[in-house]
Amino acid sequence: EVQLVESGGGLVQAGGSLRLSCTASGFTFDDYAIGWYRQAPGKEREGVSCISSSDGSTYYADSVKGRFTSSSDNAENTVYLQMGSLKPEDTAVYYCAADRGSCAVVNGSWRWYYGMDYWGKGALVTVSA
Repeated sequence: EVQLVESGGGLVQAGGSLRLSCTASGFTFDDYAIGWYRQAPGKEREGVSCISSSDGSTYYADSVKGRFTSSSDNAENTVYLQMGSLKPEDTAVYYCAADRGSCAVVNGSWRWYYGMDYWGKGALVTVSA
């Protein structure tokens, strides 16, 4: 059975850091791209970042560039999202998702709204002012 499990969410003060983990099972990890998405209260889901497990290439939403870093540990079937300089507007439920192949990139831009094959249940990140 395919599973994606997020961990590492919690409460942090503005300006602080937090690391989320996404551990995958039930599929060949190296053949998939892993994306991070978030949904803030009252807002639509948006893409945060994407990493292609095969070569480690990464892409980020403009709102998190320079603050968030995605990385992978293929031996552990795990992708991380290191979040720094957190802002109250980063408060959201964060989801990891898997898509066969590489991150969907057109003209150098990650098309986060393209479909993903598998989804985790999410982890809540709350950033206090």
